[in-house]
Amino acid sequence: MPAPISIIIPTLNSETDLYETLGSLFEGIENNLIRELIISDGGSTDKTKLIADEVGAVVVDGPNGRGLQISKGIEKSQGDWILILHADTSLSLDWSVNLLQKIDRNFAYYFKLKLKSKSVFARILEYWVQIRSKFLGLPYGDQGLLIHRDLLNSLGGFPKIPLMEDIALARKLNSGTKSLDILAHTSAEKYHKNGWFRQSGLNFFLLIRYLLGEDPHQLFNVYYKN
Repeated sequence: MPAPISIIIPTLNSETDLYETLGSLFEGIENNLIRELIISDGGSTDKTKLIADEVGAVVVDGPNGRGLQISKGIEKSQGDWILILHADTSLSLDWSVNLLQKIDRNFAYYFKLKLKSKSVFARILEYWVQIRSKFLGLPYGDQGLLIHRDLLNSLGGFPKIPLMEDIALARKLNSGTKSLDILAHTSAEKYHKNGWFRQSGLNFFLLIRYLLGEDPHQLFNVYYKN
């Protein structure tokens, strides 16, 4: 019986974090959970594709934009379950042991965010993310997402938009999401570079604009100017 999970990782010049992310996935191969690893690249000019080749990943090329890249990767995949991870997100030890024992194909699952930072603001943001995910049903992509292919297809597939794809899918799921007791260790680089308040404010501002109906393509341009 083939392993059940296809892992999709969207990348763009991701060499700095990709080794750690991929390293955290090896236990899933050892436990026969991972059927394939698909790197959906949006035009990297660094060593991202070389790293993907080193670990035997399938590399798919396409336009830049996470939702577009993830959709393209999913189209290439064959597993019953789809696990979407950002390139700067690594899973905590023993994730594969805890995973399939607790999941139901009628729900989508996300992990507990753990920012790679010692700042007190990181701990405050992690707490807010738990509240937002649990009570508002809005987990973000940096928390990872595990979803059964049949459920995703029933929702019309993965949103083909360059930004806010995670929010678009969460709204389709209509609170049909659950947390897994697995940490998603995620880079805090943007917060360190731009400042915790400024980056958090930008994220919230873009979310509100999206919920009010603004075009995700315009929001994409705003986000990546910062």
